[in-house]
Amino acid sequence: MKLSRRQALGAAAAAPAALAMPQIVRAQSAETEQEVPMIAPYRSVNVGDFKVTTLLAAHRPMDDPHGTFGLNASDEDFAAAAEANFIPADSSVNFFTPVLVETGSDKILFDTGLSPEGVTAALKAAGHAPEDISTVVLTHMHPDHIGGLMGDSATFTNAQYVTGKTEFDYWAGAENETFETKMRPLESKTTFVSEGDSVASGITAHDAFGHTPGHMVFRLESAGQALLLAADTTNHYVFSLQHPDWEVRFDMDKAKAAETRRRILDMVAVDRIPMIGYHMPFPGIGYVEQNGSGYRFVPVSYQLM
Repeated sequence: MKLSRRQALGAAAAAPAALAMPQIVRAQSAETEQEVPMIAPYRSVNVGDFKVTTLLAAHRPMDDPHGTFGLNASDEDFAAAAEANFIPADSSVNFFTPVLVETGSDKILFDTGLSPEGVTAALKAAGHAPEDISTVVLTHMHPDHIGGLMGDSATFTNAQYVTGKTEFDYWAGAENETFETKMRPLESKTTFVSEGDSVASGITAHDAFGHTPGHMVFRLESAGQALLLAADTTNHYVFSLQHPDWEVRFDMDKAKAAETRRRILDMVAVDRIPMIGYHMPFPGIGYVEQNGSGYRFVPVSYQLM
């Protein structure tokens, strides 16, 4: 086929733009499959001598975010909050972001996503294999945090496991199918922590109850720098930070969760340290500043490079 001069010039001009456009790939989790732009499913930053990598294990579009966030807020207030922050009030996107911490001697994975496939794919993209993981720390036992622990067998064959004692004991008595199939088989390899206990040198567990009965966060400290792994303390960068008293459907004790949210966000804001939120827009890393009666999430740019 011959091209006219006009067509040839048009094709040549379009080629760089076509090459720059993101490719489309399938992203599949245990419960959803969707087309997404091909982006690197990991982001690494430095916290002192630690290398911290967020892993995009899955994401999920969500209709009716007001059915999840701000249950005690009016439709008008919810819509106003969305409009003020340039986001729609009738849809949102939920991200699922385990975190890998390399201390120099250990590779410690915090939470495991919805399924083994999602977390192992993100690990592979970041240059790691499941058998490289020495410790898996579980912030709590909701399915989107323990779903990657087991397929037909244990995903992380060389790992030991760490979780909160209060959290484990609650789910052990709850007759929960996901807990029984994913976590119970690993009980003999699990160590339990409570407030102030160390997972490893420079990694400290802290109670953050409310989202679940024993939900925990973990503070990293190395060479004078710190970062908080906030897990599900706050699950939306607008609706839960700017309005910390708004109730969240998945918080099991909503009053306690709101109290914890304020306490943790106050600490992060006053200490001026970054945090990683499991469900924040990927890569999930940012700072928190006090903003009126609430807080504002400031995504990280190059501060931790």
